[in-house]
Amino acid sequence: MTYEFDKDDLKKIEQIKAKYPEVMPATLPVLWLAQEKFGHVEPDVQRLVANTLDLPEAHVHGVATFYTQYYKKKKGKHVLDVCTCLSCQLCGGYDILHYIEEKLGIKAGETTDDGMFSVEEVECLGACGYAPMLQVTNDKYVNHLTKEKVDQLIDNLKEGKDPEYEQIEMPLRNVD
Repeated sequence: MTYEFDKDDLKKIEQIKAKYPEVMPATLPVLWLAQEKFGHVEPDVQRLVANTLDLPEAHVHGVATFYTQYYKKKKGKHVLDVCTCLSCQLCGGYDILHYIEEKLGIKAGETTDDGMFSVEEVECLGACGYAPMLQVTNDKYVNHLTKEKVDQLIDNLKEGKDPEYEQIEMPLRNVD
């Protein structure tokens, strides 16, 4: 497959570049733009970004492979990043991961045959107080997961409904 940026993409890239005194810092946002357009940043997409920014391919590859949020291979429409770090483990993170794997009929690192879902086991997403939790396609967090909440999430995503923002109430503490 040949990857190309269209005129609108190139205009956005010029706007991104204009925000920085040098072009190198534009690598991250341009990789995001590429991932949004193509769904991943496989090596051919990394090469396109490097050529567009007139940067070494090794630099763009280094950035893309350093950050886990950049997908180095094609993923499903919805990527479910299930946290299995210590806090989530202790609160049932692996139980949730295995439940999702069973429900979707795939293992972590795989994508459903219809291309709708990918499941990833990830390290800390920085929401330990809301464990177990997951992140949907580098965007919204879904906290305090239960099997019922997972069922609802997957059904909603299948229907084209993104998860809604979830307000987490913090308990008031007595400070004496």
